[in-house]
Amino acid sequence: MTEVSYRSLVWLIYRLGATFAFGIPLVLFIWSSLKKESSIVRLLSIYWKVASLMVISMLLLTGNRPIGYLTSFLSPLMIFVSIWFWIDLNEELLELPSWKPLPFLLKAWRLAISLFCCFYTVISFASLECINKVQGNYCLYWREAPLGLNLIIKNIFNFLFGASWTETLSAFVGYLALLIYIVGLIQWALIRLPKQGRVAGDF
Repeated sequence: MTEVSYRSLVWLIYRLGATFAFGIPLVLFIWSSLKKESSIVRLLSIYWKVASLMVISMLLLTGNRPIGYLTSFLSPLMIFVSIWFWIDLNEELLELPSWKPLPFLLKAWRLAISLFCCFYTVISFASLECINKVQGNYCLYWREAPLGLNLIIKNIFNFLFGASWTETLSAFVGYLALLIYIVGLIQWALIRLPKQGRVAGDF
């Protein structure tokens, strides 16, 4: 695969991510909240908690931190597990009438984002070499979109607070968020999972 082709695939991943990992689940979450579909709200609440790793990865990549490539590779795997893992939610979602727009769109989204996660994982596998070498072209391609987003955040931050948002600050926020994420994941794995199993409960 040529570098130009790989760069195009990386940008495709970010564009698909904006649609399937952010846009559509946000619409579904608001819609299901208004309709008071508890099972969908619970699934998407779990999804947002787990999918935050993708945002954390972008913060770390903005600061050119090697661990960002690892968390970026792991994020689609975590998302895939989070939307299919729960026995109780899977059963409740199966009972929803497929002919209604909201359940139909949710089921279609789960299939679509599962395919996206597989695609993301395959393409991002090559970026794992950036953990030890962060200056290669493959590494720079993964940083292009986060740097563009960082510029937008910087302008908003300066406008609202009159302060400077830097790449170093982005990396610090990313590390802090990653620490909270890991602590929450360990707490769930060691305390809630042994007690509740594959039941979503109050995850």
